[in-house]
Amino acid sequence: MQKPEETPAARKAAVCGKPIAHSLSPFIHTAGFAATGLLDWTYTAIECAESELPDLVAGLGPEWAGLSLTMPLKETALRLASSASPQAIAVGCANTLVRQPDGTWHADNTDVIGMVQVLREAGLGVSTGRHAAKVAPPRITVLGGGGTARAALGAAAQLGAETVTVVTRRPEAREELDPVAVALGITLDGVSWDDAAGTFDADAIIATVPKGAADPLAERVTWRPGSVLFDALYDPWPTPLAAAATAHEVPVFSGLDLLLAQALSQFEQFTGLPEAPEEAMRKALGEAVQNRA
Repeated sequence: MQKPEETPAARKAAVCGKPIAHSLSPFIHTAGFAATGLLDWTYTAIECAESELPDLVAGLGPEWAGLSLTMPLKETALRLASSASPQAIAVGCANTLVRQPDGTWHADNTDVIGMVQVLREAGLGVSTGRHAAKVAPPRITVLGGGGTARAALGAAAQLGAETVTVVTRRPEAREELDPVAVALGITLDGVSWDDAAGTFDADAIIATVPKGAADPLAERVTWRPGSVLFDALYDPWPTPLAAAATAHEVPVFSGLDLLLAQALSQFEQFTGLPEAPEEAMRKALGEAVQNRA
């Protein structure tokens, strides 16, 4: 067993990925540090390719509290960790590395946590507790088969879904999600992209596809009253799909909602504080977006 490291007062954290200059995470976390009096803490952005991540992590000293990981680093991050949360293991990727007292790294996937938080606030999820009313498992459609789709499956499982409809542009992408489904204990109903418009009769549609991929669907889908759209994009915004949902009075959540929600859990894990200053972090995110407009 490794001996605990001596932790310096001034701590560091960062978001890593490639490209990374566009990241809004530094604004969110820096505001969180200021709001909680962690004036010696800093949060930066580090451009890092997948092949560079192992050396980067190995070279970080005890002043480093944690890393946020974006594409294309999430699968590599999980492999580098000495321990991992159940959701990170199940979905096969991590967006968070937290430095442990003995110098090792713990991996988590706060995208899953963030999606669950946003969708619960939208009213999704199976009721729990002795006196909870029986609620049918939510019907969820996921557009896409990449890393964010994995997180969406993890969120769907935590919300009580038993079968999730997955729409991909390549059959192979859907098949790559099979181990995730097995780990989560859910069933996948694979649908080809040509038939995507017919999958919107769901309680929630989670779009995880790249910019422009879902645009043609905006004029083809029939929106069901009571459903929710969670579009993981946020630039440009609104997407045609989000605009169409809004026009039909369907509640819409964006990638900014996810960015904030997943950052709250990261902040708590990095700092050890029980609750992130959500309003301060939300305000900083809004100002950063407005300044870039």
